[in-house]
Amino acid sequence: MKTSNDVHFQFASFFDNSQIRPYAYLLSKRLSEGHICIDARDVFSAGLPFDEIVPVHQVVDPENLIFGNAKKAAPFVRHQDKLYIQRYFQYESSILKSIKRLIDKGKENYVDRILKLTSLQDSLYEMNITDPFEANEPKDHQTDWQMAAAVSAFLNNFTIVTGGPGTGKTTTVAKVLSLLFQADPNLKVALAAPTGKAAMRMGESLKTNTLKVPEEVKAKFNKLIPSTLHRMLGYKPNSIYFKHDENNPLLHDVVIVDEASMIDVAMFAKMLDAVRGNTRVILLGDKNQLSSVEAGSLFGDLCKIHEQSNLFTSESINIINEYIKDATRQLPSTAVNSSPDGLTNHIIELRKSRRFNEQSEIGKISLAVIQNDTPQLEAFIQQSQNNAVSIHDEWNEGLLEPHLMEYTKYIQEEDIEKALKLLNQIRVLCAVREGERGLYAINKKIEQFLKRKKIKNHDGSLFSPDGDFYENRPVIVTQNITELMLFNGDTGIIRKDKSGAYKAWFIDHENKLRSVLPAYITDAETVFAMTIHKSQGSEYNKVVVVLPENKEIALLTRELLYTAITRAKEKAVIFADKSTFFATAENKVNRASGIADRINELA
Repeated sequence: MKTSNDVHFQFASFFDNSQIRPYAYLLSKRLSEGHICIDARDVFSAGLPFDEIVPVHQVVDPENLIFGNAKKAAPFVRHQDKLYIQRYFQYESSILKSIKRLIDKGKENYVDRILKLTSLQDSLYEMNITDPFEANEPKDHQTDWQMAAAVSAFLNNFTIVTGGPGTGKTTTVAKVLSLLFQADPNLKVALAAPTGKAAMRMGESLKTNTLKVPEEVKAKFNKLIPSTLHRMLGYKPNSIYFKHDENNPLLHDVVIVDEASMIDVAMFAKMLDAVRGNTRVILLGDKNQLSSVEAGSLFGDLCKIHEQSNLFTSESINIINEYIKDATRQLPSTAVNSSPDGLTNHIIELRKSRRFNEQSEIGKISLAVIQNDTPQLEAFIQQSQNNAVSIHDEWNEGLLEPHLMEYTKYIQEEDIEKALKLLNQIRVLCAVREGERGLYAINKKIEQFLKRKKIKNHDGSLFSPDGDFYENRPVIVTQNITELMLFNGDTGIIRKDKSGAYKAWFIDHENKLRSVLPAYITDAETVFAMTIHKSQGSEYNKVVVVLPENKEIALLTRELLYTAITRAKEKAVIFADKSTFFATAENKVNRASGIADRINELA
C-alpha cells in the first residue's frame, strides 16, 4: 500500500471512513489530470492502493459525505453515476444553469430579432460567401456555415462557433458585429480571450478584416479594445473571486470570447455567471486544440455533445436559408436534428479552411494527426525535408541549427516594433519543460548557438546572453501582472532605451509599443522556445516542434501535436523519434465531465 509520499493517498487519509477513501483517492488523482469527475465504477479497475473497495451505492456513510443530490453541503456529490468533489459539481451546475438562462432569455426576443434581421437582408447578402468551389469539394465545405453562425448568433443569446485555423471564426464575428451594430449603434461589446496575446490577435483581425461593411461599422470595430478574461471580469489580487459576478454583472450587450478551449471549468463558470441573461455570449475556439492546463475541457465537451456537428431544428434551417442567396450554399436537410435538445441551433462548426486548403501540407498533416491516420503520417515522414511540413525522426542538433538562424532577423533589426514582429515569425515549441529536449535545455541551446555564431546586435555589439537581462533577450510573461497591464502569455524583448537603461518592450492591446523596467516583471522566462500549451492563441510563419524521447509521458497527445502544428502559417518542422511521433498521434485527451449526461437539464 502506498503511503505518505503519495499526495492523493494523503488526501484520502483525511477521511475516517475507509469505504470512502478509494473514491477520494481516485477523485484527487483524476482532478490532477484535468478531469472534473469520475465514473464511480472506475475504482474497481484503476489499480488503487486499497485492500477493500465497496460499490458506491453500498458505502455506509452516516456523515453524508457522499450523497445523491446537491441540496446539502458535503465534500462529495454523486450524480448520475458520476462522483465529483463538491466545488467542481457546483461549477458544472453553474455552467449549465447559465447556459439555460441565456438560451431561455434569447427565446423571449426571438421574433423581434427576426424582424430586425429581415430589415438587414441586403447587408446579409453582401456578406454571403462567394468564393468558387474547389474541385471535389465536399458538400459540407460548400455550405455557408459562416452565415449560419452569424444568423444564429444574432438571433440567440448563446452561440458556440468552432473550427480549425483559417475557417473564418473572426470573419464570422465581424459579420455578427456588423449586423448588431447596424441594428443598434449603441451596443456595448466586450472582446476577451484567456491570454493577452490571443485577445490582441482577435482585435487586430477584426480591424484588418476585408469584409464589406458600412464605414460607421468599421469605425466601431476600430474602437473595440480586447482584453483578457481576468481584466474583463475585474481581477482581484490574491483572490479567487472577481469584481463582476452574478450580483454585479457585466454591463455589455455582447460578450465574445476567443480561444475558449483554453478556459478551465472554474473560469468558465465565473465568466458565464457574470453575464446578464439578455446578453449575447459568443464563444470561439477549435474543439481539437488542447484543453485548459487546469481541470476541465468544457468547450470541447459542449462541441462534442452531438455525434454530428451543425444540427438545427427545421424551423431554424428555414430561417437561416432565407439569408443565404445561393441555393447551393444553403443548409442541407441532413442538418436537421430529429431529436432536438437544449444545444440544438447553438453549436456551429466552420468546415472549410481558407488558410489550409485540401492540398495544403499543414492542413493535411493536422487532419491526419487529429484522426490518427497512420499511413498519411508515415508518408509525411518519408517526404522531402524541403516541403512545408518536414519531420526528422531522430534528434539531431545539426539539423535544428539552420532554423535557429532566423532569430538573427529580430536581433539585428534596429526598430523595436519591427523587431518584435520579426521575433514572432519563428518559434520553437516544446512539449515538456525538463530533459534534453525540454524547454529549459532548448532555450539554453539556442542562446549558446547564437553566441557561438557571434551574431551581432542591431547596434553592432555581439549577442551575449549573460545575466537575467541582456540585450535582445526575448521574454514571455508567465503570470498576470495587472498593475503593469501585462498578462500571462505576453511576449516582449529586452533592449536599452535612449538613455542606456534596460527596458522590456511589448506591443500592448492597442497595438502600441510600450516599455516597463525588467525588474518589475517578477514572472518571466526566455522565449526562444516556449511550451506548446503557452503557444495557444498565437501564430508564427514557422514553428519548430520538439517532442521528448520518452513516449510514455501522459501529456503527449494528438491534441498537443495538432495545436503545435497549427500554430504555423507557412512551415512546420517536427523533431520526434518515430515511435514517439506515432504514440503521440495515437493518444487522445479524454477528460471526464458530466456535461453530456446532463444536457437534458437545458431542456
